[in-house]
Amino acid sequence: MGDEAIALGAIDAGISGVYAYPGTPSTEITEFIQKYAPEVRSRWCSNEKTAMEAALGMSYAGKRALVCMKHVGMNVAADAFVNSAITGVNGGVVVLAADDPSMHSSQNEQDSRFYGRFAMIPILEPSSQQEAYDMMSYAFDLSEKMRVPVLMRVVTRLAHSRAGVATKAPIAQNGLNPETERTHWVLLPGNARRQYASLVGKQSDFEASAESSPYNTFAGNMGEAKLGIVACGIAYNYVMENIGAKSDIAVLKVSQYPLPEAQIKALAARCESIMVAEDGQPFAEELVAGMVGCDYPLLGRLTGNLPRMGELTPDCVGKALGKEGAKPYGTAQNVVARPPALCQGCGHRDVYNALNKVAAEYPDARIFGDIGCYTLGALPPFRAIDSCVDMGASITMAKGAADAGVFPAIAVIGDSTFTHSGMTGLLDAVNDNANITVIISDNLTTAMTGGQDSAGTNKFEAICLGLGVEPEHVKVVVPIAKNMEEITRIIREEIEYKGVSVIIPRRECIQTLNRKLRQKRANK
Repeated sequence: MGDEAIALGAIDAGISGVYAYPGTPSTEITEFIQKYAPEVRSRWCSNEKTAMEAALGMSYAGKRALVCMKHVGMNVAADAFVNSAITGVNGGVVVLAADDPSMHSSQNEQDSRFYGRFAMIPILEPSSQQEAYDMMSYAFDLSEKMRVPVLMRVVTRLAHSRAGVATKAPIAQNGLNPETERTHWVLLPGNARRQYASLVGKQSDFEASAESSPYNTFAGNMGEAKLGIVACGIAYNYVMENIGAKSDIAVLKVSQYPLPEAQIKALAARCESIMVAEDGQPFAEELVAGMVGCDYPLLGRLTGNLPRMGELTPDCVGKALGKEGAKPYGTAQNVVARPPALCQGCGHRDVYNALNKVAAEYPDARIFGDIGCYTLGALPPFRAIDSCVDMGASITMAKGAADAGVFPAIAVIGDSTFTHSGMTGLLDAVNDNANITVIISDNLTTAMTGGQDSAGTNKFEAICLGLGVEPEHVKVVVPIAKNMEEITRIIREEIEYKGVSVIIPRRECIQTLNRKLRQKRANK
């Protein structure tokens, strides 16, 4: 897979650590490194911000570090990420953001290239698994040469599709070489202003690197052409599938940013119009428009030639090029959609059964949900949650609703999400003595992304007590059908308590339990 190519490329580039929080479509990168490179530090982090900061610490020590997350994780890591461009790096740092156009497993279609431009650092966007592998060593070299972190952006189709990859001889990890010059790591205003000026001064170097990059190349018609295409990342494959190698269309493949302005202007000079093909938001299209001028004919997502939302496909690119062909997957007939559902035997099912039973007794009850497989409680047959916005939002939204007068205000959050970004919300609630009931549905793993370790396993009672929840209002239950009477009684009691209460239904994820049982049988 593309994710595995990235992971192997990072191992062969001599990384000493990978820091990540699991999130589709990035998860398999860290899992691959955990499995095949035990010499690399690779334990899951509590969230993306802590991952970014740990990578900076490893860079400070002179060693190479990879940070992995999905696109919405960039929001969590943003403080450390943007400031890392100001501090600069010692050992190389590559931040891998896996975007999810079409929202296969996400809340939005956010394009991480905007973060790279916002931080003013180089961005790489591979078009194939081979480039994903090759780019890792290139990215770490570039990071150490320019003394800044490098952002690598991939999309779901590249992360989860497969191809053969030719590998290179691995290089050794960097030796321990802690930073000796302190001022650029201490972002007091005086230091930060100097560092920011240094970053601005490097922009011309970043631009020159993109202009000469082996990943920004011309293809197709090398002379004058009616149409030129700026094809970014994986979109290059879709373009070439449709036009072939001997087309009369001129193509500029872009896989390194800042956009190579000289090459784009050269393309515009020999073409009557340009189409920008990119998977994600019209990031490059807007920048190209500024380079070629408002009177130049420019086609893309903003003009409707390509879909404004959703991932690109070979079909929609072909249609934009005037090719109307049969859809390769055909048109499904008499097929009923099968929405995802909680697994049979899942403890979350019993939690929602109990919660729905009690909530029905309160006409104004509102249940605020969170990010995890338990979000499926919004769907039939449960229809149990009223909101799901972002990681950790359940507790703080319940608090805000309770502040406004909603009663009862109930939050449902998973174990991994609670340690990711729910603890601070619970502290807010305790400090304000908010009248909310928090349910931490603990299945002892990060289940939605495949069963990775959960940072707070066996610590949740202690965490809640440490945050100030009264001991008599931290309750643990086992969510199984025979305990339904006890669970519903406890939920009623804690709803009626005028303050913060926490209920922890704890039962191992049925999938991880089955895997353990299969492994146990296999080892006999």
